[in-house]
Amino acid sequence: MARGGQGLARVAVVVRAGAAPLWWLGVLAAGVGVLVPGVTGRRIGVMAGAALFIVATAVVALARRKRYTVLARAAVRAGKHDVLQDRGETVRDWRRGHRWWLLLACAAALGCAFAVPAAGGMLLAGCGAGLWLKAAWLGRRERVEGALLWVRVDWLAGNGGRPAGKAVKSYRSTGIAAGDAAPGGARRRTAALV
Repeated sequence: MARGGQGLARVAVVVRAGAAPLWWLGVLAAGVGVLVPGVTGRRIGVMAGAALFIVATAVVALARRKRYTVLARAAVRAGKHDVLQDRGETVRDWRRGHRWWLLLACAAALGCAFAVPAAGGMLLAGCGAGLWLKAAWLGRRERVEGALLWVRVDWLAGNGGRPAGKAVKSYRSTGIAAGDAAPGGARRRTAALV
């Protein structure tokens, strides 16, 4: 980085990066888990899984909101020498850094099916849904305030990829049009040329 600039990743993109793999691995594990009768039986397993899905979604979506709010309020404007990381690169970095945890979680959910069918998979899917809701909440906040939130890449790397962890001291902000991701971390839709 020239002249003291920092590499910055979008906070909402980092939050959203784990949503799709957790959701799809959870759906896969739940689908396979339904095929196994398990100790408790399918009906109890699916009912327990539905309860776990709802609880996991709520817990993940609401966790650490106060910390995100405090960091967002104290966000300083990004400098002209700061480098904004692409959405795709941020997602790849997060998923590459967490691939073994994701596979381990999927294996645990599949193993859980022998005791409580589908419950482990539905728990994983609930965590993914919670991350989507949290990213959507961040997106609404970014739209209201007219500023996108960014976190230093080196702080993410030393913090297990958590954008609101202890190693993160502050956020930076840019205008709403900066970067290639829309508020909330989704791909930015470009207008079709006519």
